[in-house]
Amino acid sequence: SVASRGLGDVYKRQANTVIPSKTISSTPESVTCANCQACCCQLEVRIVTDTGVPFQYIDYDKWGSEVMKRGDDGWCQALDRNTLMCTIYENRPLTCREFEMASNECITEREIAGI
Repeated sequence: SVASRGLGDVYKRQANTVIPSKTISSTPESVTCANCQACCCQLEVRIVTDTGVPFQYIDYDKWGSEVMKRGDDGWCQALDRNTLMCTIYENRPLTCREFEMASNECITEREIAGI
């Protein structure tokens, strides 16, 4: 439901008319490394710069672009399945570096994953 996602009704007055609108508030729980659940590690990640991603984690898409290799389960091969932490964190792709924890994109992916 809308309320369970932390969305609340906000009313604005405009020419003596009440207009209901939705505003996004913060998630019920702050996203941290401890509760992240790495749902972004199920997204396809193109490798656009050389950050030192080890070759065994690189695959190629149908257009020949380098992407992070994913397992049969759909998760990034560099993700430790027990800890849900990146095993190549210091050498992760630029896309992963720019995907900020608790950003709007992160929150959206968590909602899609039902987290």
